[in-house]
Amino acid sequence: MEDQKNKSGSRREFVKTAGRLFLAAPVIALPVILSKKRDAKGFVWQIDPYKCTSCELCRTACVMTPSAVKCTNAFPMCGYCDFCPGFLRQGAKTYNTAAENQLCPTGAIVRKFVEEPYFEYTIEESLCDGCSKCVKACGDFGNGSLYLQIMHNLCVDCNYCAIARACPSDAVIRVPAGEPYMRKELKS
Repeated sequence: MEDQKNKSGSRREFVKTAGRLFLAAPVIALPVILSKKRDAKGFVWQIDPYKCTSCELCRTACVMTPSAVKCTNAFPMCGYCDFCPGFLRQGAKTYNTAAENQLCPTGAIVRKFVEEPYFEYTIEESLCDGCSKCVKACGDFGNGSLYLQIMHNLCVDCNYCAIARACPSDAVIRVPAGEPYMRKELKS
């Protein structure tokens, strides 16, 4: 009988000890798990140019004013056209640099003559507000060389990017800080 009582006592002690360990394990393991979790400082927000639908939410969703999102031109893809659908408004009476003919509401796209009939189109980053009108037109009527990128010299790298939350196509993603820009012309 004494042997039976010893076994049940040791069983009870075992269950008590196991219960305490079961309850204490998450408290002990949580700091270890959190320290092993991937460091968010090694990553930055960026727009995948192949997923972006040019919805214009980057301009309004960004916490920065103006938005940290700017248009970029993939020069190896650009046709250096006389008629650039990202620069000129559809239905423009003439193809010139007059403000009423330009698609960009802020005049951020600069057209520079290269040789007849070619022009180079560059983006004046300080004027661009990330509205994506040029990107949409270039994708719809051109070759898609204009695309949006989050400029890291302007981005405050929010813990959870407001643009990422608003993006309907999930184009705003975290990328390694060592490779912060997703260049459209480099994708094979």
